[in-house]
Amino acid sequence: MIDFLIGVDGGGTGTRVRLADSKGAEIAQGAGGPSGLGLGIARAWTSVQEAAGQAFAAAGIAPPPLERIAIGLGLAGVHNKQWAAEFVAANPGYATIRLETDAFTTLMGAHGGAPGAIVAIGTGSVGEVLRADGSRQEVGGWGFPAGDEASGGWIGLRAIGHIEQVLDGRRERSAFADDLIAACGGGRDAIQVWLGQATQTTYASLAPLVLRHGSTEAADPVARAILLDAGSEVAAIAHALDPESRLPLALCGGLGAALRDFLPSGLLARTTPPQGDSAAGALRMIMKAIQ
Repeated sequence: MIDFLIGVDGGGTGTRVRLADSKGAEIAQGAGGPSGLGLGIARAWTSVQEAAGQAFAAAGIAPPPLERIAIGLGLAGVHNKQWAAEFVAANPGYATIRLETDAFTTLMGAHGGAPGAIVAIGTGSVGEVLRADGSRQEVGGWGFPAGDEASGGWIGLRAIGHIEQVLDGRRERSAFADDLIAACGGGRDAIQVWLGQATQTTYASLAPLVLRHGSTEAADPVARAILLDAGSEVAAIAHALDPESRLPLALCGGLGAALRDFLPSGLLARTTPPQGDSAAGALRMIMKAIQ
């Protein structure tokens, strides 16, 4: 017997869950550490369990045996089939598990399961479309550093490239460069250590600095150029998903709203607010799976 449903949205920055009863009525939410599969299978499950535990605690419910819970997960890194298989094989005991890309669960949440397109922009980035005939297509999502255009990781990588040139004397120093240099340790030797330890999440931690310096009236031209390039990358993903611009498009993820001001005007005009988030989409997905 399944008494509870859990929907999970997991990426390189954190994990969010929605807890519902067996009929899908939401009870509580919880959060945990990163659960992108690229950070390790054990770490991903630990973060999922932490977030689920928080949700039960918020609801004032003692966590039941896992065999009474069905769980749907939209996780970063599921495009790597080996990681996905290893994650499912490590199921700690949930009665039913459905694992999908975070792009698909974001799509399910954004349009309530109806046809539409999304570009999800957070630590990574990806686009997904669900057409009226039921067909799906993913664009992007190739992973960092080769892909994930417009994402926090991509923006941070561009920012690091800039300060490397500044420290070499190839580019002019600025307040923007000074803030980036300070965030990465304060000098060439410290930045070399930073680079040797940096993950996609670490690079993405620089995105707020780029937004701060690129979004003001007196914007730093380098920061603004990075953000405008990000907007162009979002537009290219959206066009590949829906070349005729017929479907509703939602910008999702932690940077979706932040990048709106840097989108081409034509794209901005056709965007719609997402109805729900990826965790809500994962909850909808697991509800369908057990019906």
